[in-house]
Amino acid sequence: MKIMLFMFTMISLIGTIMIIVLNLVSKKTFSDREKNSPFECGFDPKNSARLPFSLHFFLIAIIFLIFDVEITLLLPLIMTLKLTSMINFSTISISFIAILLIGLYHEWNQGALNWSS
Repeated sequence: MKIMLFMFTMISLIGTIMIIVLNLVSKKTFSDREKNSPFECGFDPKNSARLPFSLHFFLIAIIFLIFDVEITLLLPLIMTLKLTSMINFSTISISFIAILLIGLYHEWNQGALNWSS
């Protein structure tokens, strides 16, 4: 027990010393207007470098990611088919798919899936 306590203390001490030395030695950066502005061959930019993007496209991408993650949650259900009874498997899979379909219906009803608006 004493050896574990000694090792924990040494590791914590070495880690703290390394963090302090790293903060003292690291190069400090100063922000100014030239470093924060976009570079266009040495000239000042003619218009804003930050172009607006479609919020609707962003929402479609988020919905796609959510449903994509939920589909990956469905894949392990196939492996649990061997371990559980058919009634439990059917109940869990049907309820999960029903939640997905209710979410899809809600997004469709809210008009989030209509591209032209």
